Amino acid sequence: MRDLSASIVAYKNSASMLTQTIHSFLKSTVHSKLFILDNSPTDDLKYLAYNSRIHYIFNNRNVGFGAGHNIILNKILNESKYHVILNPDVYFDQSVIPTLYKFMEQHHEAGQVMPKVLYPDGKLQPLCKLLPSPKVLIMRRFLGFFKSQLEKENLQYELHLSGYDKIMNVPFLSGCFMFLRTEALRKVGLFDERFFLYTEDTDLTRRIHKHYQTLYFPDTAIYHHHARGSYKDAKLLFCNIQSAIRYFNKWGWTKDNERKLFNERTLLQLKDIS
Repeated sequence: MRDLSASIVAYKNSASMLTQTIHSFLKSTVHSKLFILDNSPTDDLKYLAYNSRIHYIFNNRNVGFGAGHNIILNKILNESKYHVILNPDVYFDQSVIPTLYKFMEQHHEAGQVMPKVLYPDGKLQPLCKLLPSPKVLIMRRFLGFFKSQLEKENLQYELHLSGYDKIMNVPFLSGCFMFLRTEALRKVGLFDERFFLYTEDTDLTRRIHKHYQTLYFPDTAIYHHHARGSYKDAKLLFCNIQSAIRYFNKWGWTKDNERKLFNERTLLQLKDIS
Protein backbone atom coordinates (compact mmCIF):
# COMPACT_ATOMS: atom_id res chain seq x y z
CA MET A 1 0.00 0.00 0.00
CA ARG A 2 1.25 3.48 -0.90
CA ASP A 3 1.55 5.76 2.13
CA LEU A 4 0.25 8.93 0.51
CA SER A 5 -1.35 10.31 -2.65
CA ALA A 6 -2.99 13.60 -3.56
CA SER A 7 -5.36 15.03 -6.13
CA ILE A 8 -6.14 18.39 -7.68
CA VAL A 9 -9.28 19.05 -9.70
CA ALA A 10 -8.53 21.79 -12.22
CA TYR A 11 -10.89 23.94 -14.27
CA LYS A 12 -9.38 26.68 -16.42
CA ASN A 13 -7.02 27.60 -13.58
CA SER A 14 -4.09 29.96 -13.68
CA ALA A 15 -1.10 27.85 -14.71
CA SER A 16 1.26 29.83 -12.48
CA MET A 17 -0.97 29.36 -9.43
CA LEU A 18 -1.47 25.67 -10.16
CA THR A 19 2.29 25.26 -10.55
CA GLN A 20 2.72 26.58 -7.00
CA THR A 21 0.40 23.88 -5.70
CA ILE A 22 2.15 21.15 -7.67
CA HIS A 23 5.61 22.25 -6.54
CA SER A 24 4.47 22.43 -2.93
CA PHE A 25 3.31 18.82 -2.94
CA LEU A 26 6.23 17.37 -4.88
CA LYS A 27 8.77 19.11 -2.63
CA SER A 28 7.00 17.75 0.45
CA THR A 29 7.11 14.08 -0.51
CA VAL A 30 9.45 11.62 -2.16
CA HIS A 31 7.45 8.74 -3.65
CA SER A 32 3.88 10.00 -3.45
CA LYS A 33 1.71 10.23 -6.53
CA LEU A 34 -0.10 13.45 -7.50
CA PHE A 35 -3.19 13.20 -9.71
CA ILE A 36 -4.49 16.17 -11.70
CA LEU A 37 -8.06 15.70 -12.94
CA ASP A 38 -8.68 18.41 -15.52
CA ASN A 39 -12.34 19.39 -16.01
CA SER A 40 -11.37 22.18 -18.43
CA PRO A 41 -12.72 22.29 -22.02
CA THR A 42 -9.17 21.94 -23.39
CA ASP A 43 -6.05 20.12 -22.19
CA ASP A 44 -3.93 23.29 -22.13
CA LEU A 45 -2.74 22.44 -18.61
CA LYS A 46 -1.37 19.05 -19.66
CA TYR A 47 2.19 20.38 -19.90
CA LEU A 48 2.20 20.81 -16.11
CA ALA A 49 2.53 17.03 -15.76
CA TYR A 50 6.29 17.44 -16.12
CA ASN A 51 7.24 14.87 -13.47
CA SER A 52 6.81 11.09 -13.52
CA ARG A 53 5.00 11.32 -10.18
CA ILE A 54 2.24 13.46 -11.74
CA HIS A 55 -0.64 11.61 -13.39
CA TYR A 56 -2.68 13.95 -15.58
CA ILE A 57 -6.23 12.99 -16.61
CA PHE A 58 -8.09 15.13 -19.12
CA ASN A 59 -11.76 14.67 -18.31
CA ASN A 60 -13.06 16.70 -21.30
CA ARG A 61 -16.12 17.85 -19.33
CA ASN A 62 -16.78 19.65 -16.08
CA VAL A 63 -18.24 17.09 -13.67
CA GLY A 64 -17.68 19.29 -10.61
CA PHE A 65 -15.33 19.31 -7.64
CA GLY A 66 -16.47 16.26 -5.68
CA ALA A 67 -17.16 14.06 -8.70
CA GLY A 68 -13.74 14.97 -10.11
CA HIS A 69 -11.94 13.97 -6.93
CA ASN A 70 -14.03 10.79 -6.74
CA ILE A 71 -12.56 9.65 -10.06
CA ILE A 72 -9.16 9.68 -8.38
CA LEU A 73 -10.36 8.41 -5.00
CA ASN A 74 -11.89 5.35 -6.64
CA LYS A 75 -8.47 4.59 -8.13
CA ILE A 76 -6.46 4.91 -4.92
CA LEU A 77 -8.94 3.96 -2.19
CA ASN A 78 -7.30 0.59 -1.57
CA GLU A 79 -3.81 1.68 -2.58
CA SER A 80 -3.05 4.70 -0.37
CA LYS A 81 -3.11 4.96 3.41
CA TYR A 82 -3.71 8.73 3.24
CA HIS A 83 -4.96 11.02 0.51
CA VAL A 84 -4.77 14.81 0.29
CA ILE A 85 -7.43 16.88 -1.47
CA LEU A 86 -5.72 20.04 -2.75
CA ASN A 87 -7.33 23.15 -4.14
CA PRO A 88 -5.42 24.50 -7.17
CA ASP A 89 -4.91 27.79 -5.29
CA VAL A 90 -3.02 26.59 -2.19
CA TYR A 91 0.71 26.41 -1.52
CA PHE A 92 2.87 25.45 1.43
CA ASP A 93 6.44 24.69 2.50
CA GLN A 94 7.93 21.22 2.45
CA SER A 95 7.42 20.55 6.17
CA VAL A 96 3.61 20.63 6.04
CA ILE A 97 2.83 17.19 4.57
CA PRO A 98 5.39 15.30 6.73
CA THR A 99 4.11 17.09 9.85
CA LEU A 100 0.50 16.17 9.13
CA TYR A 101 1.48 12.62 8.21
CA LYS A 102 3.26 12.18 11.54
CA PHE A 103 0.27 13.69 13.36
CA MET A 104 -2.14 11.24 11.71
CA GLU A 105 0.16 8.32 12.50
CA GLN A 106 0.01 9.34 16.16
CA HIS A 107 -3.76 9.95 16.20
CA HIS A 108 -5.47 6.85 14.85
CA GLU A 109 -8.85 8.17 15.97
CA ALA A 110 -8.54 10.98 13.39
CA GLY A 111 -10.12 10.47 9.98
CA GLN A 112 -9.25 13.94 8.69
CA VAL A 113 -6.95 16.80 9.60
CA MET A 114 -6.66 20.39 8.37
CA PRO A 115 -3.73 22.73 9.16
CA LYS A 116 -3.99 26.42 9.87
CA VAL A 117 -4.96 28.24 6.65
CA LEU A 118 -3.63 31.71 5.91
CA TYR A 119 -4.12 34.29 3.19
CA PRO A 120 -0.93 35.03 1.19
CA ASP A 121 -0.44 38.13 3.38
CA GLY A 122 -0.36 35.92 6.48
CA LYS A 123 -3.83 36.79 7.77
CA LEU A 124 -5.82 33.90 9.23
CA GLN A 125 -8.65 32.33 7.25
CA PRO A 126 -11.26 31.13 9.79
CA LEU A 127 -12.09 27.83 8.08
CA CYS A 128 -13.11 25.78 11.13
CA LYS A 129 -16.88 25.95 11.36
CA LEU A 130 -19.95 24.57 13.02
CA LEU A 131 -22.41 22.74 10.80
CA PRO A 132 -24.46 25.44 9.07
CA SER A 133 -28.14 26.17 9.49
CA PRO A 134 -30.17 27.81 6.70
CA LYS A 135 -30.26 31.01 8.76
CA VAL A 136 -26.47 31.18 8.99
CA LEU A 137 -25.89 30.64 5.27
CA ILE A 138 -28.56 33.15 4.24
CA MET A 139 -27.12 35.77 6.59
CA ARG A 140 -23.56 35.22 5.45
CA ARG A 141 -24.38 35.25 1.75
CA PHE A 142 -27.12 37.87 1.43
CA LEU A 143 -27.46 39.92 4.63
CA GLY A 144 -23.96 41.31 5.06
CA PHE A 145 -25.39 44.79 5.57
CA PHE A 146 -26.55 43.67 9.06
CA LYS A 147 -22.92 43.96 10.05
CA SER A 148 -23.11 43.73 13.84
CA GLN A 149 -25.54 40.80 13.77
CA LEU A 150 -23.45 38.99 11.16
CA GLU A 151 -20.26 39.51 13.17
CA LYS A 152 -21.96 38.04 16.23
CA GLU A 153 -23.17 35.05 14.20
CA ASN A 154 -19.73 34.47 12.66
CA LEU A 155 -18.02 34.73 16.05
CA GLN A 156 -19.65 31.44 17.02
CA TYR A 157 -20.06 29.82 13.59
CA GLU A 158 -16.39 30.27 12.67
CA LEU A 159 -15.20 29.41 16.19
CA HIS A 160 -13.28 32.66 16.62
CA LEU A 161 -13.28 32.37 20.41
CA SER A 162 -11.02 29.33 20.08
CA GLY A 163 -8.17 31.62 19.07
CA TYR A 164 -7.30 29.12 16.32
CA ASP A 165 -4.25 28.20 18.39
CA LYS A 166 -5.19 24.74 19.69
CA ILE A 167 -6.13 21.33 18.33
CA MET A 168 -9.91 21.11 17.89
CA ASN A 169 -12.34 18.40 16.83
CA VAL A 170 -14.48 20.30 14.30
CA PRO A 171 -17.52 19.01 12.33
CA PHE A 172 -16.87 21.18 9.24
CA LEU A 173 -13.37 21.66 7.83
CA SER A 174 -12.67 23.44 4.55
CA GLY A 175 -12.25 21.48 1.35
CA CYS A 176 -9.31 23.61 0.24
CA PHE A 177 -6.93 21.15 1.96
CA MET A 178 -8.25 17.83 3.26
CA PHE A 179 -5.72 15.34 4.65
CA LEU A 180 -7.82 12.16 4.73
CA ARG A 181 -7.37 8.66 6.12
CA THR A 182 -8.60 6.38 3.33
CA GLU A 183 -9.89 3.91 5.90
CA ALA A 184 -12.41 6.60 6.88
CA LEU A 185 -13.46 7.07 3.25
CA ARG A 186 -14.00 3.35 2.85
CA LYS A 187 -16.29 3.49 5.86
CA VAL A 188 -18.35 6.63 5.10
CA GLY A 189 -18.11 6.88 1.33
CA LEU A 190 -16.67 9.49 -1.02
CA PHE A 191 -17.92 12.95 -2.01
CA ASP A 192 -21.66 13.13 -2.62
CA GLU A 193 -21.82 13.91 -6.34
CA ARG A 194 -25.18 15.63 -6.03
CA PHE A 195 -23.15 18.67 -4.93
CA PHE A 196 -21.57 20.01 -8.10
CA LEU A 197 -19.65 22.72 -6.26
CA TYR A 198 -19.86 23.99 -2.64
CA THR A 199 -21.06 22.14 0.52
CA GLU A 200 -19.46 18.89 -0.63
CA ASP A 201 -16.73 19.48 1.98
CA THR A 202 -19.33 20.17 4.69
CA ASP A 203 -21.14 16.97 3.81
CA LEU A 204 -18.02 14.77 3.73
CA THR A 205 -16.48 16.15 6.91
CA ARG A 206 -19.68 15.65 8.90
CA ARG A 207 -19.95 12.05 7.70
CA ILE A 208 -16.35 11.38 8.77
CA HIS A 209 -16.93 13.30 12.03
CA LYS A 210 -19.71 10.86 12.93
CA HIS A 211 -17.19 7.99 13.17
CA TYR A 212 -13.78 9.64 13.60
CA GLN A 213 -12.28 12.84 14.88
CA THR A 214 -11.96 15.58 12.24
CA LEU A 215 -9.17 17.70 13.62
CA TYR A 216 -7.80 21.19 13.16
CA PHE A 217 -4.03 21.20 13.76
CA PRO A 218 -2.58 24.71 14.14
CA ASP A 219 1.11 23.82 14.43
CA THR A 220 1.65 23.97 10.68
CA ALA A 221 0.10 26.23 8.03
CA ILE A 222 -0.72 26.49 4.35
CA TYR A 223 -1.52 29.53 2.20
CA HIS A 224 -4.76 29.83 0.26
CA HIS A 225 -5.57 32.53 -2.29
CA HIS A 226 -9.33 32.01 -1.68
CA ALA A 227 -10.95 33.86 -4.60
CA ARG A 228 -14.54 33.71 -3.19
CA GLY A 229 -15.80 33.15 -6.73
CA SER A 230 -19.52 33.01 -5.89
CA TYR A 231 -19.37 36.65 -4.84
CA LYS A 232 -18.19 37.66 -8.32
CA ASP A 233 -19.75 35.16 -10.75
CA ALA A 234 -23.50 34.61 -11.16
CA LYS A 235 -23.02 31.01 -12.31
CA LEU A 236 -20.99 30.20 -9.20
CA LEU A 237 -23.59 31.92 -7.03
CA PHE A 238 -26.25 29.67 -8.59
CA CYS A 239 -24.07 26.60 -7.83
CA ASN A 240 -23.68 27.81 -4.26
CA ILE A 241 -27.44 28.22 -3.75
CA GLN A 242 -28.25 24.95 -5.50
CA SER A 243 -25.78 23.01 -3.36
CA ALA A 244 -27.07 24.61 -0.16
CA ILE A 245 -30.63 23.57 -1.04
CA ARG A 246 -29.49 20.02 -1.76
CA TYR A 247 -27.49 19.94 1.47
CA PHE A 248 -30.47 20.94 3.62
CA ASN A 249 -32.78 18.63 1.68
CA LYS A 250 -30.39 15.82 2.62
CA TRP A 251 -29.73 16.68 6.26
CA GLY A 252 -32.74 18.75 7.32
CA TRP A 253 -33.72 22.40 7.24
CA THR A 254 -35.12 23.31 10.66
CA LYS A 255 -34.77 19.87 12.24
CA ASP A 256 -31.29 18.35 12.12
CA ASN A 257 -30.62 16.58 15.42
CA GLU A 258 -27.13 15.54 14.38
CA ARG A 259 -26.23 19.15 13.56
CA LYS A 260 -27.47 20.22 16.99
CA LEU A 261 -25.49 17.46 18.72
CA PHE A 262 -22.25 18.06 16.82
CA ASN A 263 -22.40 21.84 17.25
CA GLU A 264 -23.20 21.71 20.96
CA ARG A 265 -20.42 19.20 21.50
CA THR A 266 -17.96 21.41 19.63
CA LEU A 267 -18.84 24.52 21.62
CA LEU A 268 -18.61 22.58 24.88
CA GLN A 269 -15.19 21.30 23.84
CA LEU A 270 -14.00 24.89 23.33
CA LYS A 271 -15.08 25.78 26.86
CA ASP A 272 -13.15 22.80 28.21
CA ILE A 273 -9.91 23.68 26.41
CA SER A 274 -10.03 27.46 26.78
